Amino acid sequence: MATRETQLPIGPLVAAIGAIMLVVSLFLDWYEDLTGFTVFEFLDLLLVGLGLVTLGSLAGAIGVIRTPLPPALPLGVALLALVIVLSQLVNDPPAVAGPNGRDQDIGIWLALGGSALMVAGAVMSAARIAISVEPRERRARPAPRPAPPDEAPTVTDEPPARP
Repeated sequence: MATRETQLPIGPLVAAIGAIMLVVSLFLDWYEDLTGFTVFEFLDLLLVGLGLVTLGSLAGAIGVIRTPLPPALPLGVALLALVIVLSQLVNDPPAVAGPNGRDQDIGIWLALGGSALMVAGAVMSAARIAISVEPRERRARPAPRPAPPDEAPTVTDEPPARP
């Protein structure tokens, strides 16, 4: 029986984890009491779309769907997501700008980490880094050894003699 080696692409998996983090971050507060979906008019939908494209590239890499995606597309998508999140860190959106501006909250930092993971995964994907898995053959259990023949006991029931 021949064993079949399976390769698990790490890059698309890391990028997909980052994409999930990016989409989840939009439900969290980016600025005090304002979620990503509340603050943005168009960028929230663009970030969700970029995350879905990244998840689609993972599905294509593991063979779930057949997509004719160019190899540079995941890297371009990830870099675009990173630039968008970085631009929101540097320049507050109109909903929170002004003299009584709000501080940045957990969602924007999660989005930054997620988009950075998307870039790292896209770079690993371009480098074709993968884990190779080779299933082992199941070995038959050895037959139980027969019981030894009756022998004289090695331990006596009498206590040792005292001097």
